[in-house]
Amino acid sequence: MVKFLVVGVASFTIDLGLLALLHEGFGVGLWIATPIAFLTSLVFNFFVQRKFTFQSGTRAHVSFVKYGALVAFNVVATDVIVNVVAGAGQSYAIGKVIATVATTGWNFLLYKHWIFRPDASKPGESIDLVEDGSPASSPKD
Repeated sequence: MVKFLVVGVASFTIDLGLLALLHEGFGVGLWIATPIAFLTSLVFNFFVQRKFTFQSGTRAHVSFVKYGALVAFNVVATDVIVNVVAGAGQSYAIGKVIATVATTGWNFLLYKHWIFRPDASKPGESIDLVEDGSPASSPKD
């Protein structure tokens, strides 16, 4: 979890830093600078989480499609949470904090168990099977 959070903070820093560099340093409009910075941080986040945090050996393109689906879901979920909180008379910033906490929680679980799920066929990660072919025990994380 610590590695996951460190990479998340680094991704946010890249996002905000690149946005500031493009917009304030080079005069690029926000409509262009914002998605460039955000997408750059997403690609960084994917590859570093994949190799550093979860040491995933899964095929990158398969994981990246799952990652893209999760990003799309997170965008919608964040928008809904922020707008519901703001519609209830609270600050949109409170909604953003709530959305960030929620997405961080489910992102960690989904990264670990779906997007970057360990490959059980790798050496050292064998699974013993019982007679019916089901796992005798789950591999250790």
